[in-house]
Amino acid sequence: MNQWKKLKETEIFNSGYRSIIRKTFRLPNGEISDFDIKNEGKTVAVLALTGFGQVIAVEQFRPGPEEVLWELPGGACERDETPTKAITRELLEETGYAGDLTFIGAHYHCAYSSRIKYGFVAVNCHQVSPRDLDKNEFAAIKLLRLTEFKKYLEAGKLTDVDIAYMGLNYLHL
Repeated sequence: MNQWKKLKETEIFNSGYRSIIRKTFRLPNGEISDFDIKNEGKTVAVLALTGFGQVIAVEQFRPGPEEVLWELPGGACERDETPTKAITRELLEETGYAGDLTFIGAHYHCAYSSRIKYGFVAVNCHQVSPRDLDKNEFAAIKLLRLTEFKKYLEAGKLTDVDIAYMGLNYLHL
């Protein structure tokens, strides 16, 4: 079925966090075409709910859309870190909360990225420590009623829409 043939791969940019790889393929029709691919590591995100059913959101400025958004807790997996260990760390660092974690699935970020996103839900979350943000993280915690979170989600003002919907579906909400 796959009649694409990769001819070469060249790194054209590297920031340390991500790189851009130009992949050259021979297409099924014989043409040769280049594709610029974001080469990125694994990420994790969690739909976290308190024992009172409030969604724990992280409010922060996002440079891409140049807006302050309410986000799901999450981030990048560190080298040799499992997704479960990464989301446990990220939830605690960003929010100070911990809860009962369940892995709900993984998927590709997009067709032009190597990133795989790992999704989790956490229930019965409670604050267990102060937050421990990185020096370049400027974020506030918001506890949102489920109805408020769903309206925000439906408006498309969240970068982890996929994990949010997967989580809500998993929890039958």
